[in-house]
Amino acid sequence: MNIQWYPGHMTKAVRAMKEDIKLIDLLIELVDARAPLSSRNPDIDELGKGKARLILLNKWDLSDEQAGEQWDQYFKDKGFFTVRLDSRSRAGIRQVNQAVQEACREKIERDRRRGILNRPVRAMVVGIPNVGKSTFINSFAGRSCAKTGNKPGVTKGNQWIRLSKTLELLDTPGILWPKFEDQQAGIRLAFLGSINDDILNKEELALELLAFLREAYPECLKERYGVSLEGEPIAVLEEIARIRSCLKKGGEYDYGRAANLVLDDFRSGKLGRITLELPPK
Repeated sequence: MNIQWYPGHMTKAVRAMKEDIKLIDLLIELVDARAPLSSRNPDIDELGKGKARLILLNKWDLSDEQAGEQWDQYFKDKGFFTVRLDSRSRAGIRQVNQAVQEACREKIERDRRRGILNRPVRAMVVGIPNVGKSTFINSFAGRSCAKTGNKPGVTKGNQWIRLSKTLELLDTPGILWPKFEDQQAGIRLAFLGSINDDILNKEELALELLAFLREAYPECLKERYGVSLEGEPIAVLEEIARIRSCLKKGGEYDYGRAANLVLDDFRSGKLGRITLELPPK
């Protein structure tokens, strides 16, 4: 399964970010805790050279907690500040402000020595599409100030948001990179909903997901659908279609409906807490 998606507005967004990076003190990067490496844009490290760095492991509540502990330590070992976050319920939001202060401690103390007491920390919020940047900003601000949506590409341009006298955020569009060298990373992003569904073969994608879940989280499938997991992924999808009445006239399997069901259940967390990859050793 070959996946590539890089709409034109992303090129413009990257140019704007390269201009604005000169204005900021801190780069706040959101990743999806279910695939923390695949959901990191590799270009961000180059963009953020010389800046304080904070990684928010968002959608923590949907990820395998044991795997998440490994990822949290992985990023700390790389020198990042980290916070485990569920933007929708605001779990972890209080820790973000503390992490911002710690990440920017040198900058704050330098300003103080120079007699600059009231200049706010300026942070750029970055991440791939549909990782939850706008939901995080609204939760962090305690008000609706960034447009949200459950599909990629809602935020189109950069937007400054003043949160307090001590912190200003720059909201940026979700950006991918022009070519996925690792196609497995592209497939994981498609599982998460970070690739536009309109360009995907969702039946094929659901089969890929079922193949992974059958090996890594078989109990999640058994508990959700009551399937036997025997045979190839197509047989599992057909069993799900039968059990959940995803049928066409004449009793034929409706593979499209069954595939959408599986993908939606995974993305919403109805299949349980699942992580798609482990840290490299």
